Amino acid sequence: MTPGRFESSFSAASTLASMTSNSSTAPVKVSISLVDRSYAIFIGSGLFADPLTYQHLPSASAALIVSNTTVAPIYAARLKAALQGYFAKIILCVLPDGEVYKDWQNLQVIFDALLENSCDRQTVLFALGGGVVGDMTGFAAASYMRGVPFVQVPTTLLAQVDSSVGGKTAINHQLGKNMIGAFYQPQLVVCDLDVLTTLPPRELSAGLAEVIKYGPIADMVFFGWIEDHLGDLLAGDKSALAHAVERSCQIKADVVGRDEREQGLRAILNFGHTFGHAIESGLGYGQWLHGEGVGCGMVIAAHLSQRLGLIDTAFVDRLTTLIQRAGLPVKGPILDQQDNAGRYLQLMRVDKKAQAGEIRFVLIKQPGSAAVMAAPDALVRDVIDTCCQ
Repeated sequence: MTPGRFESSFSAASTLASMTSNSSTAPVKVSISLVDRSYAIFIGSGLFADPLTYQHLPSASAALIVSNTTVAPIYAARLKAALQGYFAKIILCVLPDGEVYKDWQNLQVIFDALLENSCDRQTVLFALGGGVVGDMTGFAAASYMRGVPFVQVPTTLLAQVDSSVGGKTAINHQLGKNMIGAFYQPQLVVCDLDVLTTLPPRELSAGLAEVIKYGPIADMVFFGWIEDHLGDLLAGDKSALAHAVERSCQIKADVVGRDEREQGLRAILNFGHTFGHAIESGLGYGQWLHGEGVGCGMVIAAHLSQRLGLIDTAFVDRLTTLIQRAGLPVKGPILDQQDNAGRYLQLMRVDKKAQAGEIRFVLIKQPGSAAVMAAPDALVRDVIDTCCQ
């Protein structure tokens, strides 16, 4: 095993509160503690359409709701109605739906809407959609007039448990996912469980990948709970979803609060992402959903962890079984018929965790604890050949 430039680990034995059962959908609050940039994540039913949800936002003259062609027809009017008492002008900007549109050209659509409506610094942006909308809206907010406030109103499970929390904003480049962006925290995150009722099954499964990842890196009690309640989660049981979102946000909030800009500890939240991002960009954005890439990436990373002697085969099998039960792929695709492993390595060298051309992986040191480290290319090649179809 070749160590990386740093190793950081996190386990359920840290300052996280112990898991408790959640039998109701009463609103709960999870706080991100970042001194002057601290904010709340509200989780519950009927939140985003309730004007009281937004009563503590900074005073502003205008609001720009950024959504997409799938979400806007269902939810934009409700959000606009909730904001009427707070803003003199409310504008709607609708982007095309899909990861393939998370690019510079569509980022400009947001800037066009802001400028065409003479929006100044007294403007709040609202990201109404999944991870693509959230990332692009946050990046626009970070850039417009060098920074205006924004609010995350995630409408997918994946966005509620991961991408809307923590302030990572970005667009994709054809050579690498999320390579152009900024750390920029929202003023508020509103996780309304009611919006998940319109989520297609494939999107729900994709979101579960980001829920599952928190177990191996931080909390094996939560992992066992997911195993026991996976059927409820897949069926859209609101009580089960409430607990999954709350616990996921608690874990991420604790990590981000200690390492906002991913100098060490926060990198463990990328478990499965190094392989997953290679799959997404290698196939072409949108062919696999982000959560599908992460789910498969976790399986490959687990195999690499096992080959390095960190975990046993039994845990690899346990994780693989859960990911497969969640409706996610567990075998990676062929990205290059001539040298598939070589193509994966090429793409992973563009990963944000890479340093001086050395790929660093989030690996499982033991169930419930993760570390960032390097591995020999020959071993990585062998694992890819084993895990990819």
